[in-house]
Amino acid sequence: MASMARRAHPLLSNIPHFLTWRSLGFRTICCGRLGFATQSQPDPDPVVAGTKVLETFREEFEIGSRLISFETGKIARFANGSVVMGMDETKVLSTVASAKGDSVRDFLPLTVDYQEKQFAQGVIPNTFMRREGAPKERELLCGRIIDRPIRPLFPAGFYHEVQVMASVLSSDGTQDPDVMAANATSAALMLSDIPWGGPIGVIRIGRISGKFIVNPTMDELSLSDLNLIYACTKDKTLMIDVQAREISEKDLEAGLRLAHPEAVKYLEPQIRLAAKAGKRKKEYKLSLISDRTLEKVGNLAEAPIESVFTDPSYGKFERGEALDKITQDVRRSLEEQCDEESLKVLPKTVDTVRKKVVRKRIINEGFRVDGRQLDEVRPVYCEAGSFPILHGSSIFNRGDTQVLCTVTLGAPGDAQRLESLVGPPTKRFMLHYSFPPFSINEVGKRVGLNRREVGHGTLAEKALLAVLPPEDDFPYTVRVNSEVMASDGSTSMATVCGGSMALMDAGIPLREHVAGVSVGLVSEVDPTTGMIKDYRILTDILGLEDHLGDMDFKIAGTRKGVTAIQLDIKPAGIPLDIICECLEPAYKGRLQILDHMEREINAPRTQNERNSPRLATLKFSNDALRRLIGPLGALKRKIEEETGARMSVSDGTLTIVAKNQAVMEKVLEKVDFIVGREIEIGGIYKGVVSSIKEYGAFVEFNGGQQGLLHISELSHEPVSRISDVVSVGQQLSLMCIGQDVRGNIKLSLKATSPRPGADTNNVVEGSVPPVKEEPNIWASVGDVSNEQENQNSPLEELSGNKSKMSGVNPSTSSISPILIRSAAECDEEEKSAALSQNPKSATSNVGASKSNCKLKKSPPEDHANESPFSNSGLFPTKNVKKPKRVLQKEEEIDFNSILKSLGADGNKHNSSNTHTMNGSTDQEDEVEAPITAKKLKIGTKITAKVYQIRARGLVLDLGGGLRGMYRFETDGKEDFEVGDELRVECSSFSSKGIPVVALVDDQ
Repeated sequence: MASMARRAHPLLSNIPHFLTWRSLGFRTICCGRLGFATQSQPDPDPVVAGTKVLETFREEFEIGSRLISFETGKIARFANGSVVMGMDETKVLSTVASAKGDSVRDFLPLTVDYQEKQFAQGVIPNTFMRREGAPKERELLCGRIIDRPIRPLFPAGFYHEVQVMASVLSSDGTQDPDVMAANATSAALMLSDIPWGGPIGVIRIGRISGKFIVNPTMDELSLSDLNLIYACTKDKTLMIDVQAREISEKDLEAGLRLAHPEAVKYLEPQIRLAAKAGKRKKEYKLSLISDRTLEKVGNLAEAPIESVFTDPSYGKFERGEALDKITQDVRRSLEEQCDEESLKVLPKTVDTVRKKVVRKRIINEGFRVDGRQLDEVRPVYCEAGSFPILHGSSIFNRGDTQVLCTVTLGAPGDAQRLESLVGPPTKRFMLHYSFPPFSINEVGKRVGLNRREVGHGTLAEKALLAVLPPEDDFPYTVRVNSEVMASDGSTSMATVCGGSMALMDAGIPLREHVAGVSVGLVSEVDPTTGMIKDYRILTDILGLEDHLGDMDFKIAGTRKGVTAIQLDIKPAGIPLDIICECLEPAYKGRLQILDHMEREINAPRTQNERNSPRLATLKFSNDALRRLIGPLGALKRKIEEETGARMSVSDGTLTIVAKNQAVMEKVLEKVDFIVGREIEIGGIYKGVVSSIKEYGAFVEFNGGQQGLLHISELSHEPVSRISDVVSVGQQLSLMCIGQDVRGNIKLSLKATSPRPGADTNNVVEGSVPPVKEEPNIWASVGDVSNEQENQNSPLEELSGNKSKMSGVNPSTSSISPILIRSAAECDEEEKSAALSQNPKSATSNVGASKSNCKLKKSPPEDHANESPFSNSGLFPTKNVKKPKRVLQKEEEIDFNSILKSLGADGNKHNSSNTHTMNGSTDQEDEVEAPITAKKLKIGTKITAKVYQIRARGLVLDLGGGLRGMYRFETDGKEDFEVGDELRVECSSFSSKGIPVVALVDDQ
């Protein structure tokens, strides 16, 4: 810039230095600004960031052989209180905060948020956005585990907003973080300035082989018959949550008494940590009712309220309307007196008066609001099978509380997928509880997951889970829906009762019924010491008694023991002795309800209506399942769309869920057509005609296999042209009647239709009754004993009498097939066989016996376990155990002899059967020489001469220019000579229309 200025203005270069800008202390002109120049100084040393010291406080202790730690000061330092609790490699952070402004509410707005993020186990969420979404059910339930024990310890009148946030920082999968989060929250509240009456201790107790375990791992819990979560202060119980497998009341009490001293061990470390790092408790404004207001409102409302509560004729809503009228009368009186202070707290004050009146009457007189005794259960109404078209349904009423329960069954693939840090990955039994606003005659809107609904549904789910059959025996997914139709106390326990009946109505083999009852407590407390002076235990509490009482103790179980417990209290703790005392009246009330339920339904119901839903489990190879699914599942989806059924595929197993029997049959038909099944002689198969020849039709069936429907098997009447009976693309129901020497499957259409003029129930001569191996179909509900006892297959009777046949010698009556063809055809076939086989093997299988020409039989096998359909042996199924004959190469069945032994006429229609059975020597059709092709028919017996001896058999001269070939058996002899005479019989025709004959031993 300066050099440019000198060139532009040459005179400036002659100005003395003392007159320049820089010598006068000014900066050079830059960007139009003028200022003083700074004195140039050397650059100072760079400032290095200092090391911040985080003052942390830590307490370590041991409970149940596990090292536990509380730590604060390192993480979440701005929170009102924050604590990280660690056990092994599982770390849980809990923070608390309180609103600063004054409260204008009449309740405690406490919010507890528990969150399990997938980073805690080193996993990226499997969602589309790859991040966590709305709270899951488990997170809501863990939040309730934290909320229930800490809520009663906030001081009365403290209505400031409090928020607790607990999150899992790391998890090794061995410990459930829910109990850790509750203890960490207690420690965080102790460190904060929020007034709170803690600390508390929360502990989990398990039991394996009768031995209690403190803080069990997840692996130990899977073997335990008890999952007890217990929360307490130093001398009182705050919360109990139990899931058990029918544990007795005595053992449960022992577990509770063990849990209390173990939970107390959490208290002292929290007190020590609060002494080191805790804040001074802040003075919050408490919203309390003044004694003057309480006395004034009591004088005005106590007498009318007492008259309402002493009249048992009032129903829930009539009583509520009467109490509302009393409140309005008191309001008008206070308005006339211009008492603004009392008007502000009038609803809370009237509620306090109600509570005082009800509790006083219960303790002094032993009478309840509806006039019942303390241990009396309300009238019960039970109805199972209310909606027959559903899988299972029931209606349960106890007093004015009414619940409708339904059961829906699904395939194993319908199980709910869980993404929790601990526990199983799926859940096959689900109970969803719904509490609509109309159940209490209110207006409201349905929103997402509700904490109360999730909690009540999980309690009932745990109660019923104990009596479900094992997953190995009962792999299906079960969903129970509980719809509250009317609510007047303990709808969750009504859900347990209704759900148990609905499950039995669905045919699920529960071990026994489960019932539940809610027990309440009304106590009188000494105001000076805070100790309970007197108390009464109430069985089957009303909604009003729940609201005005001290406790809601829900206990569910069977006659043998307890399966689930949930205890919620309102005061700051209840002595454990009183809690244990409540177990006995709960057991007595539970037995009364079980009696009513068992009178309605006491065993899994049997339903055989075609409208009832069906489930089937089929076993296939993985290759067969791949064919069924199709590319990208297209074929499976097509079947589901066409039939309305749902299919679930797992390793080697196909599960089908259909809404009725008709849909199930339609799906099974499609599955059989695509995948096929083990072919059995006598089995009925659906097939489609693929091509028509002059001698018969080829049919595609059983998953792409080909079979021949010979012209003689089309109808009982003579058929001149095949196209008159069947056409290409036509779907037929055909019976497999055998297999020729070349492995071709022979089918029959006439065997599936009755003979004209004959009884349709009689067995068609020369065939077997249609026998089809049915899959394991569960008819939603069923009875194995009656159904399987009476269903004896006709084939079962035939095979049972086979060994008793008279006059039949299997060793001499069997026949060997002979294919009749020209000598040129024999030469052509021999050349083609030599090209396809090793020359050594082609010449080794030579020889046959003249005197003992019999077909090889497969030894009898037990195919009970070879069916593609599984049988769990648990449900009532339509699967009847039937013996079956699986097709083997060169196998024939002696059906005519079987029918003869049963008294059937074996001498009729031999000439019209598709192939003559072993030992069929009833009637011979002799043909006089010379024989012609027109004279030759099935059953014709002629004498043939050995014309040539080939490597694979004999060329026979049948006379009249006809030639035939006899195939050697693999173990036959080579003692034939040219010119030998053999007795043969025409048994059937080949695929090319050439007759097939067999050697006959006339001896």
